[in-house]
Amino acid sequence: MTYEDDAWTTLADRNRRSILTELAGGERTVGELTQALPITQPAVSQHLKVLKHVGLVNDRAEGTKRIYRLNEAGVAALRDQLDAFWARTMSGFEDLMKEDE
Repeated sequence: MTYEDDAWTTLADRNRRSILTELAGGERTVGELTQALPITQPAVSQHLKVLKHVGLVNDRAEGTKRIYRLNEAGVAALRDQLDAFWARTMSGFEDLMKEDE
């Protein structure tokens, strides 16, 4: 399994997708994410650990807190895969349309 496959598999979990949606709005602490989501603080922390492992989230220390944000490179890699998939799909559709002419 590749790095990107791990990221796609990780996003199969709706809580992880919700965390990424929250982080798309800006940096958040675990506490802020916990308040925004219907899961416990330990669950948020575990999901963040997984998201960080696959390269979708970065964190930094600020005093005793950890501040989380999207990892732009990791998200861009997923977008690149989607763009490539979409381009191949549209190319195939275009070929089918030409055959019908």
